[in-house]
Amino acid sequence: MKQSIIQCLMISMIAGSPFSLPGNVAPPAQAETVRVMSFNIWVGGEAGGQKLEQTVEVIRKASPDIVGLQEVLGPEVNKVRPDNGKKIADSLGWNYFNQGDGTAIITHYPILASTPRKWGIVIQHPSGKRLFHFNVHFNAAPYQPYQFLKIPYHDAPFFSTEAELIQAARDARGKQVDSLLTELPVALMSGAPVFLTGDFNEPSFQDWTQRAEKAGVCPVKVEFPATHSIAAAGMKDAYRSIYPDEVARPGWTWTPTTSPDDPKDHHDRIDYVWYAGEKVDVLKTEIVGEKAEAADILATPYPSDHRGVVATIRID
Repeated sequence: MKQSIIQCLMISMIAGSPFSLPGNVAPPAQAETVRVMSFNIWVGGEAGGQKLEQTVEVIRKASPDIVGLQEVLGPEVNKVRPDNGKKIADSLGWNYFNQGDGTAIITHYPILASTPRKWGIVIQHPSGKRLFHFNVHFNAAPYQPYQFLKIPYHDAPFFSTEAELIQAARDARGKQVDSLLTELPVALMSGAPVFLTGDFNEPSFQDWTQRAEKAGVCPVKVEFPATHSIAAAGMKDAYRSIYPDEVARPGWTWTPTTSPDDPKDHHDRIDYVWYAGEKVDVLKTEIVGEKAEAADILATPYPSDHRGVVATIRID
């Protein structure tokens, strides 16, 4: 019953009242594009020792239309953690939606509504099209690459098999994924463009493959469940759509703060832009970071411990 109520509410967001468009708005004949970004700003953009303006500058350089932000709350001051995501939106003159739990969505497009559980929002594109944008920040611990590589983190146990890692990932993030999947499929059924951004804190099943294991890019093949569930729901990974070779283009977003050969870390792609919808396709996907060897869009000094991801997506 709860899911049917959510479905009805979300369908009404797309179909019409109380959010019907004024007048006769006809979308233009030519294809439209949207630049969608995922950005974990690292404890409100302050943990890296940079002023908040530098996080704003990173977003400006990436030139997105919509940004899914993670870790928008700054360090505690007088027992209160400031909402730096709202400050970023205000600096850009953008609209802001606080999802709770340190996640938020910002955009210069009008925000029409949110999904009941606040996993996503409905946005009006200048063409007249309506878009769904979802944004997530899944649990950081236990972190399966560290569990396999025997890197101590949050007192988590170590594992040695793919099955153990898959189960550990489900235990860590499965409830969050399941909650998201009460809303995401309804948006997908609408046929509208649907975007999903987020720091999954989990590598992709498309990256930790047998081929990548043989090449030494990842330590073992793992069919990671969070990304597998999103793909099974009908969404496409924007980075892997453009760069299908996980060995040649690993696309690491974790982390610019350590070197790739650091024995106490393992670099991975855990930040994503996903897309779906009728006549929706990705044209370009770029990594946003600190140096040319690791990123396509550069910003120095770089304020976060995650590289960002931005995708240019066509919505015909």
